[in-house]
Amino acid sequence: MKPTLLILAAGMGSRYGGIKQLDQFGPHGETIIDYSLYDAIRAGFGKVVFIIRQELRADFESIFLPKLAGKIEVDFAIQALYSYVPEDLGPVRRTKPWGTGHAMLCAKEHTQTPFAVINADDFYGREAFQVMGEFLQTDTNNNLHAMVGYEVKNTLSDFGSVSRGVCATDDANNLTSVVERTKIYRKDDLIVYEEPEGLTPLDPQTPVSMNFWGFKTGVFAQVQSQFETYARANFDIPKAEFYIPTVMMQLIQTNEGACRVFRSQSEWFGVTYPEDKPTVKKSFKRLHDSGTYPDNLWS
Repeated sequence: MKPTLLILAAGMGSRYGGIKQLDQFGPHGETIIDYSLYDAIRAGFGKVVFIIRQELRADFESIFLPKLAGKIEVDFAIQALYSYVPEDLGPVRRTKPWGTGHAMLCAKEHTQTPFAVINADDFYGREAFQVMGEFLQTDTNNNLHAMVGYEVKNTLSDFGSVSRGVCATDDANNLTSVVERTKIYRKDDLIVYEEPEGLTPLDPQTPVSMNFWGFKTGVFAQVQSQFETYARANFDIPKAEFYIPTVMMQLIQTNEGACRVFRSQSEWFGVTYPEDKPTVKKSFKRLHDSGTYPDNLWS
């Protein structure tokens, strides 16, 4: 069975100042999503599910349906504020989405095969999709999931701090912890993360999560149970978010699942700030000029 690709595309883009999921970065107006789709199709993925807000659906359909026709099955999942929230809690009083773990859960009814989850605004590279695609198509352990980890030195922005899931692994490259650090940046010759207690240096080769995860379909029941508990505990906290790393760590800590980490030294880039856009455009031009991608992805 061909795996499914879930694309997290419901974000608000508050730091970027716009809908960066649909912004144009390639030489022919390609979005970052276009490159992920192109690499996923080459890696054997058979379906893509865009996880979006309802108000973005018409734009996503007009941009992606024509170019993907006959190449990969396309579906849409809506991340609504009330989705999978226990009804007895009453009306949801928040405007901010519930986070990436909730977004993944919103694709439950649209996903029948092992699946990968990625961000819409990150470029992961062909290698990441090949490794994850092979894992999802060949591994038969329903409780073993996966993540592509990138060296933190390859994931920073020149224009401000970034949030990354800082990972630790055992000798078999299984994930043992992932901790969200919300302010990572370069300071002089070091890479540091900032906390109220001060600055802590990070080894440049430390693996971090860029939200490229692989799951077996049985995980949805576990995610739903976790989210319902989380929603009850955080219903009156309007900025609380339920993250995929939270899901994974609970699976590991309760021995309900394990996560293989595939370490990648490949180039990663993405957009967090408006100032990132020229650098990303230059990076895509270089990849086209080198022959990594054809002049026109979908011609």
